[in-house]
Amino acid sequence: MSRRHRAEKREILPDPKFADLTLSKFINNLMLDGKKSVAEGIVYKAIDILEAKAGNDNKNNEESGEGDADDSAIAAAAQKSKGLALFHDALKNVRPRLEVRSRRVGGATYQVPVEVRHERAVALAMRWLIDAARRRGENTMVDRVANELLDAANERGNAVKKRDDTHKMAEANKAFAHFRW
Repeated sequence: MSRRHRAEKREILPDPKFADLTLSKFINNLMLDGKKSVAEGIVYKAIDILEAKAGNDNKNNEESGEGDADDSAIAAAAQKSKGLALFHDALKNVRPRLEVRSRRVGGATYQVPVEVRHERAVALAMRWLIDAARRRGENTMVDRVANELLDAANERGNAVKKRDDTHKMAEANKAFAHFRW
């Protein structure tokens, strides 16, 4: 890896149906072997399933405690589609706030809790959602993604468990927080 400069961030295009950058990144993460149209079909059908279930399980988590910069984007997405709003709620619920990083000090390696940057938190949330969906037992990937997103929007499921485990690890190692750099 070159130490001269950081890698440049690539600009991605928003998805064609909802014009949402976050959804486009999710589709790109879900994609295998360059089959983007297959990944788009999976995600769009999963959002359709979420919309159908949103009428049945209409549980809106209106949390006024945190003021994110993404709240306006999520509100705009909610106007377009309830399924897309559930997708953003699921992503918000899975995003970690803290994680542990290895830090070598004086011959010993410590797990130091650090706050997670927003971009990394979103990337981790997407990765955890997709991994949890792939490990589910439903027959089709559309059902797996839809049910995992629905579980994450309702604060349950394997992706939320992964976030909680990450937070517990950071909490357990908060004695080493003074090694933060």
